[in-house]
Amino acid sequence: MASAATPYLRLLTTTQFAFNTGFFAVLPYLAAHLGSSLGMAGWLVGLVLGLRTYSQQGLFVVGGALTDRYGPRPVVLAGCALRIAGFGWLAYAGSTATVIAAVLLIGFAAALFSPAVESETAREAVRHEQATGTPRAQVLALFSAAGQAGAFLGPLLGSLLLLLGGGFRAACLAGALVFVAVLVGHARLMPGREPARDDAITRSGERDDAITRTAQNTTRSSWRAVFTNRPFLVLCLAYSTYLVAYNQLYLSLPAEVERATGSQAALGWLFALSSLLVVTLQLPLTRRSAHRMTPRTALVTGLTVVAAGFAAVPLTPGGPGGLLPGAVLVVLLTLGQMLLVPAARGIVPDLVDDRRLGLATGALSSVSGLAVLGGSAATGTLLGAPAPVLWAVLAAVPLAGAALAVTLPAGHGEKYGRRGK
Repeated sequence: MASAATPYLRLLTTTQFAFNTGFFAVLPYLAAHLGSSLGMAGWLVGLVLGLRTYSQQGLFVVGGALTDRYGPRPVVLAGCALRIAGFGWLAYAGSTATVIAAVLLIGFAAALFSPAVESETAREAVRHEQATGTPRAQVLALFSAAGQAGAFLGPLLGSLLLLLGGGFRAACLAGALVFVAVLVGHARLMPGREPARDDAITRSGERDDAITRTAQNTTRSSWRAVFTNRPFLVLCLAYSTYLVAYNQLYLSLPAEVERATGSQAALGWLFALSSLLVVTLQLPLTRRSAHRMTPRTALVTGLTVVAAGFAAVPLTPGGPGGLLPGAVLVVLLTLGQMLLVPAARGIVPDLVDDRRLGLATGALSSVSGLAVLGGSAATGTLLGAPAPVLWAVLAAVPLAGAALAVTLPAGHGEKYGRRGK
């Protein structure tokens, strides 16, 4: 599959791998560094981590809008430069204010380059589908698998640096070096692409101030067109239920593992299991589903499988070490993710105008991020509830998303052909 992709698709996929390698070489060790090395209180550590998530997910829509306005190349390069600066700053930050500033810079960097790369991948996947007949979901699955491989390798790189005595600073600087390589590579290899413009902007002979006013009007109309697009908003809500469910890997799963085993020591093995499943099964699973399911069916099926994972927890016997319920949840949640994520990303180009693909890609993540923020607070209040109640409520969330997804168009619209129906 990788050898059949275009050079640009290979560049974008490698980018996702490198992004996650550099990022996850640092992130898993940030909380321990803030608490142990800098002596921050637990609530302050949680606040810093929350600010990082919000500055990233919440601002994806900004990065997407900038991609539509200026094209992907300058946005990606700016994001890489800010990530390098952020990691370098974090390596030497010693006060609460400097740590927060560095973390916000790191998050905003991702809010720039991730929507740019993801929207370009979706656009190129559609073109590749038109040229070769390969379902776009397969290309997007390769992109997801590359990201998971980076998420798997990054912590190993960070652990190696810590074991060698380099400490958290060495992990930050290693992450910065990864992004230096990405910046140099993209400066040389990423083609420039003129941002999509309305005809009113590109007519020759217009005065600069008239062009500026037209561009501002176009930006407002783009936001209005995306956020009043009912099918796209339905997709955002359905996808949000998946992210609320996925976030339980960081909230409800640790509580379940500690309840079953008395500690969270085995949690790392369950995370490794999730990454390993994606790296090994994402491409063959998507290859089969792309030829047998419409994107809507894959999305609905994926959300249903995720719901089944939560429903199975109180019904699964403890098994060896008491980890079997948690392992069943991880397996089903990951299988559902592998079905629904490429399908959801592949649907976006059918629901919005190509000129607004960056904005829509960013909005998908930003709306979902807000849902996760509210959903996590609600879930936190349920952690003390009886297990059947907790897991039934968690199962109902993606099940509601599946019901919403049923109302979406079945497959790829006329704009990109009818393949996959």
